[in-house]
Amino acid sequence: MIEIYASSRPQDGGKANEDAFLIHRSPIPFAALCDGAGNAEQSAKQALSFFEKLFNEAKRDDIERFSTWIQWVKLLDSSLLGGNQSTFIAIAALEEQYVGTCVGDSRVYLRDRDGQIHIITEDAVKYPLGSGNVEPFPIYIPSNRGDLVLLMSDGAWTPLNISNLKKVVNKSLFGHLSELPPAILDEAGKNGRADDMTVIAIKKTR
Repeated sequence: MIEIYASSRPQDGGKANEDAFLIHRSPIPFAALCDGAGNAEQSAKQALSFFEKLFNEAKRDDIERFSTWIQWVKLLDSSLLGGNQSTFIAIAALEEQYVGTCVGDSRVYLRDRDGQIHIITEDAVKYPLGSGNVEPFPIYIPSNRGDLVLLMSDGAWTPLNISNLKKVVNKSLFGHLSELPPAILDEAGKNGRADDMTVIAIKKTR
């Protein structure tokens, strides 16, 4: 069973949250996160709506192949050309692995069963959707029971180092997964929110 929960908060004084996220729990669970530059209604949410359509029309075999994700990203990139740009992260939870892609400076973290936290997307190219220069970064993570996957916009991860993040995660281990994203945002924003911030938590429980 895959559990997915998210939380998002606007920057202090911001009129709108330029982050946007999408969660589907069946038939194939997936989560996606976009951090729009400008009006999220025109970039982040537009990209997520298009991705949802592409994903829902795909077959399982297509989702397993990274070539499919490359094609999707190219289509998303083209759809935003000439307008507001956006980062993009999406991950699908298959039986044996997570598969997905990253574009831009949002991040994916993995907390493994040994308690170590790894930045999965550290080498992702920073060009966002709409730049015409996207280079989709492949995400393949073994789906082990108890492992935790975090999708975070730059507003959420920038204020936190690995040590801070590990403390928040460890403190939340005995609570419900839904409590973890807001707890991370509490820590990230304790000195103020300089940017919109979003966290999505994914965990295989059995």
